Amino acid sequence: METIVFDIGETLVRDDRYWASWANWLGVPPHTLSALVGAAVMQGRDSADALRILRPDMDVAEAYLARVAAGRGEHLDESDLYPDVRPALAELRALGVRVVVAGNRTVRAGELLRALDLPADLVVTSDEWAVSKPDPEFFARVLEVSGAEPRSTLYVGDHPANDLFPAKSSGLRAAHLRRGPYGHWWADHPDVVETADFRINALTELPGLLSGRKSGPGTESGAGSGAGRAAESGTGSVAGAGTPGTPGTAGTAADAPARRRTLRSVR
Repeated sequence: METIVFDIGETLVRDDRYWASWANWLGVPPHTLSALVGAAVMQGRDSADALRILRPDMDVAEAYLARVAAGRGEHLDESDLYPDVRPALAELRALGVRVVVAGNRTVRAGELLRALDLPADLVVTSDEWAVSKPDPEFFARVLEVSGAEPRSTLYVGDHPANDLFPAKSSGLRAAHLRRGPYGHWWADHPDVVETADFRINALTELPGLLSGRKSGPGTESGAGSGAGRAAESGTGSVAGAGTPGTPGTAGTAADAPARRRTLRSVR
């Protein structure tokens, strides 16, 4: 793998502050908004629908600009990064991998991320490119900045519909990260298991997967020991979805058909 490209929200950056700031702006308890975000995730909907449930007539883009004008715009600092971000990105660069950060965020978020001086070769956001995931044009731009062939470029993200499926459709390899609401809820969904070249629980697993070694307890390359071989062969298919109904998985076996229909509806 020559280049690894990372999503931003709930891959590198925790979204706690993002949603808390919206709750504060709308005058609702953070728990209320968090619960509505969770409901949207379970239904395979856009998480921003949680805002529209609270304010059906609100234009989210216009409300964001109103927040900025009121001095209550975005903020992002070191405390918003997941703790594995710097060590994982630094180790990948030490291995000679080109590291790119590219995800759905505002121009301001891009400025704030670059100010953190991450160990990355490039940090760019969808608003800076004027195209957002899951639009295929976004992934065409990813390939432009990758500097590598599609099969030598790995996209890492938590969101099946925004990250995993469109990256694979664009010819890239893809790693699904069990992190954040989408990442946890959909991690063991059959379509995710079938599509992902790798399924990981932490970013620090990536250097080990690339070098063929295990990176620590609980490491999942896809769903088991054959996933690395599947990725190398380009099949994009890995065996074993975990045990439905166990803690941290996508639910019970009885839930699977409905969940599959829901996820396919947003592909």
